[in-house]
Amino acid sequence: MPRNTPNLHVCRDCDGFARAAITTGTRNPDGTRATLRVDCLACRGTGTTALTPALIRLGR
Repeated sequence: MPRNTPNLHVCRDCDGFARAAITTGTRNPDGTRATLRVDCLACRGTGTTALTPALIRLGR
């Protein structure tokens, strides 16, 4: 029997993928690519959001 899992609200802007690695085009001394890690601005890197105010106003 499956366990109950909490229903998390996935961020609309990043679809739950809150962190992205962006290559800068340069390489490190060991030959790997230099990357920047950027968090989603809407959810601040968590991948989830709170209920939207429109749904709260509707009473859902």
